Amino acid sequence: MTEPLRIGLAGLGTVGAGVARLLAANADLIAARAGREVRVVAVSARDRAKDRGVDLAGLAWEADPVALASRADVDLFVEAMGGESGPAKAATEAALARGAHVVTANKALLAHHEAAVAGGIPCVKALGEGLAGNRVARVMGVLNGTCNYILTRMEAEGLAYAEVLADAQRLGYAEADPSFDVGGTDAAHKLALLAALAFGTRVDFDGVMTEGIDKLSLADIAHAAELGFRIKLLGVARMQGEALEQRMRPCLVPAASPFGKLEGVTNMVVVEGDAVGRIVMEGPGAGGGPTASAIVADMIDIARGAHSPAFGVPAALLRAAPRAESGAPAAYYIRLALADRPGALGRVAAALGAVGVSIHRMVQSADEAEGGEATVLIVTHETTRERLDSALAVVAASDVSMGAPVAIRIEPV
Repeated sequence: MTEPLRIGLAGLGTVGAGVARLLAANADLIAARAGREVRVVAVSARDRAKDRGVDLAGLAWEADPVALASRADVDLFVEAMGGESGPAKAATEAALARGAHVVTANKALLAHHEAAVAGGIPCVKALGEGLAGNRVARVMGVLNGTCNYILTRMEAEGLAYAEVLADAQRLGYAEADPSFDVGGTDAAHKLALLAALAFGTRVDFDGVMTEGIDKLSLADIAHAAELGFRIKLLGVARMQGEALEQRMRPCLVPAASPFGKLEGVTNMVVVEGDAVGRIVMEGPGAGGGPTASAIVADMIDIARGAHSPAFGVPAALLRAAPRAESGAPAAYYIRLALADRPGALGRVAAALGAVGVSIHRMVQSADEAEGGEATVLIVTHETTRERLDSALAVVAASDVSMGAPVAIRIEPV
């Protein structure tokens, strides 16, 4: 009889407990698909007495996750603690040092320490395996469900950011300290991993140009909708020759596009390959159920002996790519607060034209001319951000400007 795959599970929070429950509930199905039993034999968690909705009697308990990872009776170590360093990193390294398999959904750990990882990365199987024969031109994603939930409700209900964030925290979509999500860090971790997988480059989290949604104005969300767009926190990675461009920033996308139709806590990844064309993958954001499902899928692969390097090739073969100095040209949305007097628009057009930025569309918003101030919306033709910023600096310094200009990239999706 084939020996069972023996699991050591570190962390019994939302994700870890979800893994334990899934393994218990679908034990027969998982064994049939894996070709052998997949069995948790030992766990590590701070609170042994807590009810996690699954029977953990008879399992070995280790207070120290490093001790768990070092156990000779653990074939596969599952890291479900989180954090880019500390116990998660130490325990993962201990498991790898003795030749055990490792599975983790810890994006921060992988993004900062990819060379130390040899297990599977949940949620990227399609990119790493199904599309392995393609040369990828671009990978894009709405990668944080909390941010997408907040932006969806701000637009649909006309609510301010702070109000929707408080509601998201009450519902459990956002943490008490939401900065990791709304500041773009969580999504940037994911983008750095996807870029490494797509392009065979070393993970470069520090090279991701990152901006969150916490400074977005309800006015810009409403104006974007008037122009046929929606604002999303969108990650984009592509190669510019030998250089890697990685951006995680709010962008305007066409309302009729797949990203524009994305609602609530749902995530989406789009991959453009030379052979397959465009692939759109959509699903729920991170959480106990979806993440546990991905972890167990990796367990089954390992039980079958079908596991492969986490980034498609051994980490040692990932190449270091220089960072792109600027993003690819794009159209931009601009919002200006101008003095409501003759010649103001001409001054703006002249400043843009002087650096080669051409205007595709210009409208004066319906909330115009209050207190001598008019709101002007502009959509440019494709240009570089550097040219646009130089023109807007001239506008901001002029006597027709009554507020800091706002510029948001329109991503061709």
